[in-house]
Amino acid sequence: MSGTDLLTLAAILAMAGASFAVRAAGYLVFRRIQPGPFLRAFLGHLPGTIFVAFAAPVVARSGLAGLAGAAATLAVMAATRSATAALGAGVAAFWAARGLGL
Repeated sequence: MSGTDLLTLAAILAMAGASFAVRAAGYLVFRRIQPGPFLRAFLGHLPGTIFVAFAAPVVARSGLAGLAGAAATLAVMAATRSATAALGAGVAAFWAARGLGL
């Protein structure tokens, strides 16, 4: 292995360690404290808002195919409450729309 490869490996391992430490610290903190109702509600809504913040620009850049995929995902999720089914429907709708030239 060259020096660059070892440096890259060290950086990857350091980031993996840092990521694990941050996640573990969160679990340790919330084992010791009891969040109040406001914080519990806030944290309950956070994952969805983060996902929308990442997904919305991609949907906007993907044009009508992205919009079709997002609409299918929302419709199937609302109907079935199954994330797997919604994901499959969204991907299928996206690729179908792309196949149609949208």
